[in-house]
Amino acid sequence: MGAKIRCISTYLPEKVITNKSINEQFPEWSAEKISSKTGIFNRREAEKNEFTSDMAVKASFNLFQEYNLSKDEIDFLLLCTQSPDYFLPTTACIVQDKLGLKKDCGALDFNLGCSGYVYGLALAEGLIMSGVAKNVLLITSETYTKYIHHLDKSNKTIFGDAATATVISTFGVCAIEKFSLGTDGRGAENLIVKNGAMKNNKRDGKDIYEEGAFLKNDNNLFMDGKEIFQFTTKAVPELVQNTLSANSLSLEKVDLFIFHQANKFMLDYIRRKLRISEEKFYIYLEDVGNTVSSTIPIALKAAINEGKVQKGMTILIAGFGVGYSYGATVLKF
Repeated sequence: MGAKIRCISTYLPEKVITNKSINEQFPEWSAEKISSKTGIFNRREAEKNEFTSDMAVKASFNLFQEYNLSKDEIDFLLLCTQSPDYFLPTTACIVQDKLGLKKDCGALDFNLGCSGYVYGLALAEGLIMSGVAKNVLLITSETYTKYIHHLDKSNKTIFGDAATATVISTFGVCAIEKFSLGTDGRGAENLIVKNGAMKNNKRDGKDIYEEGAFLKNDNNLFMDGKEIFQFTTKAVPELVQNTLSANSLSLEKVDLFIFHQANKFMLDYIRRKLRISEEKFYIYLEDVGNTVSSTIPIALKAAINEGKVQKGMTILIAGFGVGYSYGATVLKF
């Protein structure tokens, strides 16, 4: 008996932020420049009164309906988010109530970003293999756009909001194989919302400019793109090789690679460095952007819908970013 992915559904907010609308606010960045740098044309943004729990519930109800799945089958809820509704209680408890899941259902949040889906699969597998649960509902839900400063054109071009719901069970469409996980907390301040929690529980951040351009405000999301790029291009090839070794695979034996959809420039650089052919490397971010922990399940679902995933295929998924945190595993369909 092993853990398997049973089904996946997604939810995207209705509000669309186009490159044209960003260009209207920042005339120096044309719509074409944004798309050529990021590979993104549109991204979704949660409404002002739409929060992580709301999107998590919508993704889950989409899943129940799409696969005719009874919510009574769910006996554990894992919610990956870095934008919880409250400091406490855990947002997973709120989602359990909104979904009407049974009360003898475990529920918890875990705070991870771009590696979160892979880590969530590892946690779900542990619950399944230990006999604690039979059907784990893994939700990723982020409203990163609420963290972004209105003058931060760089992060505005990249991030979008989304939620996904995945059921992990003892049966399903693909087996979850061995994992490779890693952490390098030295990079914590390179992607951070510094103010608001216990260490800096103030909200008096000031706008900081560099050479006349907005740089950061500690109340908002800050990303050092250069440092993130350097970390990623070093860590991800090693992560992939470790995952291949753990699963006794060679690069050639993998039919499809689905990485965290950070931006097209970074993904293309990593692909070339690993010498993966374009045909085996799936990119899906043009109309959704970087949705943090939701990028891998959104891309995996899209690849399945497009017929790019067939029975008998071996797929390697890898997440990496904020933390620094990274993880990968192999899925066998």
